[in-house]
Amino acid sequence: MAADSEPESEVFEITDFTTASEWERFISKVEEVLNDWKLIGNSVGRPLEKGIFTSGTWEEKTDEISFADFKFSVTHHYLVQESTDKEGKDEVLEDAIPQSMQDLLCMNNDFPPRAHCLVRWYGLREFVVIAPAAHCDAVLSESKCNLLLSSVSIALGNTGCQVPLFVQIHHKWRRMYVGECQGPGVRTDFEMVHLRKVPNQYTHLSGLLDIFKSKIGCPLTPLPPVSIAIRFTYVLQDWQQYFWPQQPPDIDALVGGEVGGLEFGKLPFGACEDPISELHLATTWPHLAEGIIVDNDVYSDLDPIQAPHWSVRVRKADNPQCLLGDFITEFLKICRRKESTDEILGRSTFEEESRDIADITHALSKLTEPAPVPIHKLSVSNMVHTAKKKIRKHRGAEESPLNNDVLNTILLFLFPDAASEKPLDGTTADNSNPPSESEDYNLYNQFKSAPSDSLTYKLALCLCMINFYHGGLKGVAHLWQEFVLEMRFRWENNFLIPGLASGSPDLRCCLLHQKLQMLNCCIERKKARDEGKMTSSSDNTYPGDTGKAGVQLGPDHLKDTDKEKGEVGKSWDSWSDSEEEFFECLSDTEEFKGNGQESGKKGGPKEMANLKPEGRLYQHGKLTLLHNGEPLYIPVTQEPAPMTEDLLEEQSEVLAKLGTSAEGAHLRARMQSACLLSDMESFKAANPGCFLEDFVRWYSPRDYIEEEVTDEKGNVVLKGELSARMKIPSNMWVEAWETAKPVPARRQRRLFDDTREAEKVLHYLAVQKPADLARHLLPCVIHAAVLKVKEEESLESISSVKKIIKQIISHSSKVLHFPNPEDKKLEEIIHQITNVEAIIARARSLKAKFGTEKCEQEEEKDDLERFVSCLLEQPEVLVTGAGRGHAGRIIHKLFVNAQRSAAMAPPEEELKRTGSLEERRQNSVSDFPPPAGRELILRASVPRPAPYSRALPQRMYSVLTKEDFRLAGAFSSDTSFF
Repeated sequence: MAADSEPESEVFEITDFTTASEWERFISKVEEVLNDWKLIGNSVGRPLEKGIFTSGTWEEKTDEISFADFKFSVTHHYLVQESTDKEGKDEVLEDAIPQSMQDLLCMNNDFPPRAHCLVRWYGLREFVVIAPAAHCDAVLSESKCNLLLSSVSIALGNTGCQVPLFVQIHHKWRRMYVGECQGPGVRTDFEMVHLRKVPNQYTHLSGLLDIFKSKIGCPLTPLPPVSIAIRFTYVLQDWQQYFWPQQPPDIDALVGGEVGGLEFGKLPFGACEDPISELHLATTWPHLAEGIIVDNDVYSDLDPIQAPHWSVRVRKADNPQCLLGDFITEFLKICRRKESTDEILGRSTFEEESRDIADITHALSKLTEPAPVPIHKLSVSNMVHTAKKKIRKHRGAEESPLNNDVLNTILLFLFPDAASEKPLDGTTADNSNPPSESEDYNLYNQFKSAPSDSLTYKLALCLCMINFYHGGLKGVAHLWQEFVLEMRFRWENNFLIPGLASGSPDLRCCLLHQKLQMLNCCIERKKARDEGKMTSSSDNTYPGDTGKAGVQLGPDHLKDTDKEKGEVGKSWDSWSDSEEEFFECLSDTEEFKGNGQESGKKGGPKEMANLKPEGRLYQHGKLTLLHNGEPLYIPVTQEPAPMTEDLLEEQSEVLAKLGTSAEGAHLRARMQSACLLSDMESFKAANPGCFLEDFVRWYSPRDYIEEEVTDEKGNVVLKGELSARMKIPSNMWVEAWETAKPVPARRQRRLFDDTREAEKVLHYLAVQKPADLARHLLPCVIHAAVLKVKEEESLESISSVKKIIKQIISHSSKVLHFPNPEDKKLEEIIHQITNVEAIIARARSLKAKFGTEKCEQEEEKDDLERFVSCLLEQPEVLVTGAGRGHAGRIIHKLFVNAQRSAAMAPPEEELKRTGSLEERRQNSVSDFPPPAGRELILRASVPRPAPYSRALPQRMYSVLTKEDFRLAGAFSSDTSFF
């Protein structure tokens, strides 16, 4: 049995040692990345300029590798800089140390204010970092750290890469890096120490020098000199001696007699808290030799006043509360509410209001009663406002979200004609607004809001203020309810709405503004009919008129007037008070009877010639009718119906639904030719016996072609005929002419039913929820905010803010020009406006602290303003003259006052004036607090590890704060004779 088992015992496992391990594959991946990025060999760049780390452009490339199943990200950080020419590069490469080692001794960029931490610690212009991927755990164990570091060392040696390669270890918040840089016969090891508690012997320069000298272990005696750079940072947090200049708005003054209602048209601006939280003063000693200065645990020569370099940076408050930003943000929140006005105010409120509205009508009867005061002192609008005040007094205070004084102040601000002896004609002037041709005024075209002097714009500002200060959502609903009641009253009593441009709705404005303009158009038409005349915006008086104004109408999409010939357009004529108004009951199937004669479809020009002309405006120059030679008269015609954008869209949808069939096209043409048919009927009534050619000669002169011909007697005469498009069989003009009856405009069916359209507008306003209202008016609010920001910026002249405002306008134009913009995009606009507000507030805060307005000399004032402007735009600003310059003296005084305030000591000026020498000694307080941060850089060039080794750069960076101590060392060695 033993013999049988012998062959089995001789079988053994064969291990293939040529298979690559995970560690070897990881090293190979690192080498592959370095080769792909072409980081092989020494790339010598130009010497580093002063401040290039902050002002230059940094770029980075990232790749991902893995060690088994553990992911690492590899990032290459480098300063974009022009390389030297290749020939010079080859000459340098023979005996030069790597570029990164040379940068360790460069003093031009110590303590850069804005750079990667490794750049600040080691002064490198290029490096590679291997760190655990975002979703992976940190590398904590010492064995794994050593494994990574050895991998880096092998990869650098295999590839010949001379760019420093770092590995991030321990928790990411600690920012712990170890690394290596290799060159021909040289190597630099990057090491780091990070402690929470600082040993006392290392809190000063002498202790750190001992660490540095012991670490480099220089075998030479005496030691080469050590170059020192020191930077102490002092933090000023106490601004108690300087009150924040922004005062909160006085709410009581808004409704009192001090300021008046015009304050409702102004948006607040500024930060409610100081937007500058801290001032950091960095005092720097850039080039010190060992032995020149003393700094130990007993005594220190490092007096900040004597520091040759001062630089300052400010720390901004995180998200300071800004009034303008809060106003718009709170208004945007209304857009997300779902409640209707009924639900917010309660059904009982509306029912009581509807009962009390009947009391308002009694105000109208007072006009016919004997008045105890002159009649010109009374106006319907005044009486209605008085009646409304009585109604509100009957309500309990808890039932009315808005205070009566506040409500009446707002209403008088929105409707100034209610308080005037003579009601306005629908337009109000406000000298505080920019002129209508200015760029700021015309912003409403881009934002699709409303002009800054319009009622809609003012209403948006009032609602915004009511929402923020007076009642919130309930106050908004209450004011809107009162606004709708005012619109109803003005419609019923023929009072034009102030603050609206006359004419058709402006489609460049928001829909709510268009609706109010439409209501004003209806009031104008109704007012004209009630007075027995038609008025116009042009106020042109024509020959032969009875003295009443007429309306000059432009052509609609079917008209083709010849303005080049100086023709006067069509307008409404006046008529006697005994004549009828518009005749609403006439239908297409009924026959019109005029002067006892029939003139239906069968009546031709001969029969119509016997009719009495009606509705004439004036004679059309020397033009006569073609067939009877009578003068041609321009008729009184109806004005085309004004349209808002939602009505136009609705009409377009109806016309589109008719399809492309012949019947649909015919019906579409008939619907679009309603105005043409009305004008033809007016023309026939004014010119009995006329033909289509006569109408075309007036209505569309280009469609009547005249040529000179010679008759039988040899005389040259003009002969005219209709154009080719008018001769098309069964065209719409011919059909409309045959259908048209001689009916004057005042007896036609109205093209624009002002009663129906007004009721539609009033219903539209009444059913608007506060959220819908806020959506309509938000463009106006953003428009007002942009104007406010531009106004405030003009007082400060900050170049960076001007660029941001242009970006806001461009962004807002794209977002607001489309209906129902996304909330996220609106929030971005508001955030941009708030940022600008905060920047301007910071500028004012710094100007107040540095006393730019108190400077008597113009040169010093300009220097301080430039200094403040740089503080806002740059990460760190150099103080000219350090502590002896004008800005330096102000900063010194700020620290002195803060120190004395903290120690509760009397002011220094008072001690100098009244105190004795002993009192001054007892109340002496240090000018500066203990430094919040101490940074030191120690440099030397010494041979390591042997006296005969090459002298190589050595560097150690130290930073000491209240709860943090870090040493970052770069120690180079000569590897040629290891």
